[in-house]
Amino acid sequence: MAELLIVYFSRTGGSRQMAEAAAAAARSEADTTLKTADQAGPDDLLNADGYIFCAPENLAAIAGEMKEFFDRCYYPVLGRIEARPYAQMVCAGSDGENAARQTARIAQGWRLKEVQPPLIICTHAQTPEQILAQKTISEDELAQCRDLGEAMAAGLSMGAF
Repeated sequence: MAELLIVYFSRTGGSRQMAEAAAAAARSEADTTLKTADQAGPDDLLNADGYIFCAPENLAAIAGEMKEFFDRCYYPVLGRIEARPYAQMVCAGSDGENAARQTARIAQGWRLKEVQPPLIICTHAQTPEQILAQKTISEDELAQCRDLGEAMAAGLSMGAF
């Protein structure tokens, strides 16, 4: 059976909710492993057939913990995961585009194949209190995450990617 790896980081809960929703839906279509960025490593990437990366945007960039995952894993898997499919989700306060660009650039270096545009969920958190507060992702937005997870897993299982 196809293996989907979902790697995420979440400080205030938004990205965690998104990743968990994608994983729950994906499990109906493929073996799915959900790991936090600090727990995932090169072997996880090598053992998976495709990936979903999910992280918040912090200060117009991917969260440092997610960047550390990419830094730690980049060279050990370089040239060994080419052409595998990936998708990404970003939990942002206002934009999310720069974090999506950064992840896409890393994936391009790995020669991964993007199978859909980034899913960016905007929480509209703009004040320090809102930014630091625990997030609640709406049911409609979680449905988008479930759709992404299920589609990614189904595509892997069918060999569509």
